[in-house]
Amino acid sequence: MQLRELRQDAGLTGTELARRAGWHQSKVSKIEYGKTAPTEADIRAWCTHTRAEGQVPDLLATLRNIEAAWLEWRRVLSTGTKRRQQASIKLEADTSVMRVYHPFLIPGLLQTAEYAEAILRAVIDFQQIPDDLDEGVSKRMERQQILYRRDHKFHFLLAEQALRTTVGSDQTMIGQLDRLLAVAGMPRVVLGIIPAAAQYRVSMTNFTMFDNRMVMVETVTAELTVTQPREIALYGKAFDRLAEQSTTGESARNLIRKALETRAG
Repeated sequence: MQLRELRQDAGLTGTELARRAGWHQSKVSKIEYGKTAPTEADIRAWCTHTRAEGQVPDLLATLRNIEAAWLEWRRVLSTGTKRRQQASIKLEADTSVMRVYHPFLIPGLLQTAEYAEAILRAVIDFQQIPDDLDEGVSKRMERQQILYRRDHKFHFLLAEQALRTTVGSDQTMIGQLDRLLAVAGMPRVVLGIIPAAAQYRVSMTNFTMFDNRMVMVETVTAELTVTQPREIALYGKAFDRLAEQSTTGESARNLIRKALETRAG
């Protein structure tokens, strides 16, 4: 949007800007409509030809922030799983209120060691990264100490499917569901379960909110960090709508027990 405004303020058509910069005539429109990400060289050339050299530092900073916000798993996990778990320890320690939503898995802070082992083994296999399974599981368990700190609060929202998705074996799931029953009684933890028959209200993938300053979203290929206030507010709105559909306390425990009985039976 800002680049298009610079071009328009300079009185240039997209075709003329492309000619001056020596680009294919479609490049300007692709950049302006987000189909192609500009390089730093593109930013500098754009500002030169629109007589907006003073905008270069801010535009380059924005570009670099976007690049930092989208981290491919092949980079994040290049040395294995341990380093990413270690980074989570500090991030979670610096957060007073965490809000976590997951539609099909139990979040890391609530996982048993056996469940975490099965998850991280699958990650190592799928992403084809160095096998540091034991170290990764150990760090994930270390992260859970944050649940017992008095200056932290947690709100976990799970779709009922998360109770049903098989991770590891039936015994792994029985242990994990027992763990959820224990977590549901912790003083600084709210555990909400969204029933499978709940009405559709908002389309979401799994995400974690760190106070009102950052949201992290996991995709198949990358980890997305959201810091734009307007976007964070929308994630907060989505979380609130999901929370309204969730059941907590004894009702949530009943859903967990039902899933547990299915496994035990």
